[in-house]
Amino acid sequence: MYPIWNEDCVLGAAARIEDETVDLIVTDPPFGIDGAKLDKHYNRKESNVLDGYVEAPDDYYGFSRAWLEQARRVMKPNASMYIVSGWTNLRQLLNACHDLGLFLINHCVWKYNFGVYTQRKYVTSHYHVLYLKKSEKAKPTFNTHCRFTGERDRTGSPLYRDMEDVWVINREYQPGEVKNKNKLPDALVEKMIAYSSNEGDVVADFFLGNFTTAFCALKMKRKPVGFELNPASFQHNMDRLLKFNPSA
Repeated sequence: MYPIWNEDCVLGAAARIEDETVDLIVTDPPFGIDGAKLDKHYNRKESNVLDGYVEAPDDYYGFSRAWLEQARRVMKPNASMYIVSGWTNLRQLLNACHDLGLFLINHCVWKYNFGVYTQRKYVTSHYHVLYLKKSEKAKPTFNTHCRFTGERDRTGSPLYRDMEDVWVINREYQPGEVKNKNKLPDALVEKMIAYSSNEGDVVADFFLGNFTTAFCALKMKRKPVGFELNPASFQHNMDRLLKFNPSA
């Protein structure tokens, strides 16, 4: 059985994860935009989406600070963390990171295909990816040549493009498949894990959702740890995870 629990991440982490034991955190917390209306935002049908999605409370700063306190506690001194966020409550999230002493290494942008459906404003077609470390003096893992070899130059090399802070990665579409509200593409999560961890490292996700971080961690020979509050999503994806063969 994997160390993954159907619990609130704040209470669960406090009870189950020891101080400074996690090498990398990759997580996608609820954005605080009323997840029940995501079908209207994206002009899509929700017939195969699992019930029970838990949205963030109105006090987004307090919510963010509570889980980030636990995240910072469990991070090793040279660990790093990626947080995927929308723009609506980005200020509150950044303020919570700042107030806890987390140091922002990069503020990346994930550009995806088919953005939010709009008629009277510009189409939102990106998310923010905050890349953080535990303190300004920390020296987290960064595997520069993990995906492309050769020199990083300014001539448009694959390595240089891959390390730019705007990431163009398409969403995954899974028609007819049961899923949680908002699935991150494997390619996005694999990029973060490859650059910022090594085989055997512990990779945590405080909001597992579709368990993308856990599946990618196993496939890349890391050790997943995490929490998912929605019982339906937890049971469905834990069943999938227990049948998963990372070497297949």
